[in-house]
Amino acid sequence: MSTIMEENEEPASPTARMMQVPGFDICIYAIMGYSTLIDLDLFKSDLLQTLVKHPRFSSLLVAKDKKGGKYSWKRTIVDIEKHVFAPDLDPDMESPDEFVENFISRLSREKLDPAKPLWEMHVLNVKTSSANSTVIFKIDHSIGDGVSLISFILACAKKTSNPESAPVMPSKKPKVKIDRDKNNFGLLMTMKKLFSSVWIIFLVFYYTLIDLLVFLATILFFKDTKTPIKGAKGVENSPKRFVHRIVDLDDVKLVKNAMNATINDVLLGAAEAGLSRYLNMRYNDKKNVENVADVITKKKRTTYLPKNLRFRSAMTYNLRPSPTVDELIEVMDGKKELTGMWGNLVAFILVPLTIYLQKDPLDHIRRSKATMDRKKLSLQPNCVFMILKLIIKLFGTKVAAKITSRIFYSTTVTVSNVMGPQKDIVLYGHPLSYIAPTVSGFPQALIIHYKSYAKKLIISIAADEELVPNPHQLCDELHNSLLNFKETVIKKGLAKDASQLC
Repeated sequence: MSTIMEENEEPASPTARMMQVPGFDICIYAIMGYSTLIDLDLFKSDLLQTLVKHPRFSSLLVAKDKKGGKYSWKRTIVDIEKHVFAPDLDPDMESPDEFVENFISRLSREKLDPAKPLWEMHVLNVKTSSANSTVIFKIDHSIGDGVSLISFILACAKKTSNPESAPVMPSKKPKVKIDRDKNNFGLLMTMKKLFSSVWIIFLVFYYTLIDLLVFLATILFFKDTKTPIKGAKGVENSPKRFVHRIVDLDDVKLVKNAMNATINDVLLGAAEAGLSRYLNMRYNDKKNVENVADVITKKKRTTYLPKNLRFRSAMTYNLRPSPTVDELIEVMDGKKELTGMWGNLVAFILVPLTIYLQKDPLDHIRRSKATMDRKKLSLQPNCVFMILKLIIKLFGTKVAAKITSRIFYSTTVTVSNVMGPQKDIVLYGHPLSYIAPTVSGFPQALIIHYKSYAKKLIISIAADEELVPNPHQLCDELHNSLLNFKETVIKKGLAKDASQLC
């Protein structure tokens, strides 16, 4: 067992405490593909100089009052040999991609040892179709949310082009400020601005109220339509498959610019389109047609999707700015305290998806953009987080976990999009080829993650083995939807080529 240092303990966040409830033990995985084979000694040495210096990755989660759901973090000495594992593998094995998938699936069924910090890495020195070696980084979700963890992983990295500098994350473009002194707005412009402000405030209150009512109804009775891919209670314990697909990020940017949308709008639209195509295939295979729609294309392709499917995605929403790479480097160097910069300060929103084969595929993007623009005016995530925090305080973590699980049982899928570094990086002493995040122990049958890395977009899927028996087919449909978007914007003259990228 790890040796505990005599240091002050730090209370675990409400969400971290909730994740210790039996049946709610969620783990995050970073599946990292490398361009070279892993030198195990170099890899461990780099971990000791970076990751292990982070307080969460060198702390035990100690139960202060297990029945009352009270936990705290206590610093300890990390034995790297108990966290990094490298099985002996045949480099010439048949079907290495399938081996890696099976390895991750088996790993997802094993629990992390609470007697040591809640993370481990598995080094697989075998060449696959997308990398020369693969490292599976398994982390208990109580350590932090996905955005914080990805930021920290990048804080441990260096640019391949400049080993002395940290990687650069994408940032929002600054808004252009108008010089009021040089522009005569006049009374009319002032009144227009005042009216606009009042209208926005009204919309914020209105959308917040509507979203909270829908959220409450979802907890009580409002469930998605039963489809072949919708999980039921207990789905978090069923075997999962983890697959990913690497596509061209420039294609997504081309569509984004042509549609005057965000990357998130395009990816959510692709999820809606891909799921529509996949479910149409599943209903066709089953011949479970109760309400066949009309022929919608010149190719006379028939959709087998039932009409008016209620199909929603739960999307995580970060409630605070994620720590910057520079801030996390200072934490590892001991120059800065972790307080307030880390933890699971996230909520989620419910996003309706229209499962239907559209005549114009760009309608999926238009609808996702309209939906997300409306969601940005709602304070529902903040309200839900405060309510959940109050429930934990008044009724305990078990009640909070049960309510949260009901939300996910009542919806069908979770879609997440996390931005990555803009350039290739060296991570733990080796050049990284891709990184694919995913989760296990989640109370849904299907999780879709999008992750950008340099000029790549990684589509990562965690799927129930029984309900989604062919996750590679779903990956194909998501990729094909993105390609369909690209072809359509070019055909309509909305974009000419990749030169329109920003």
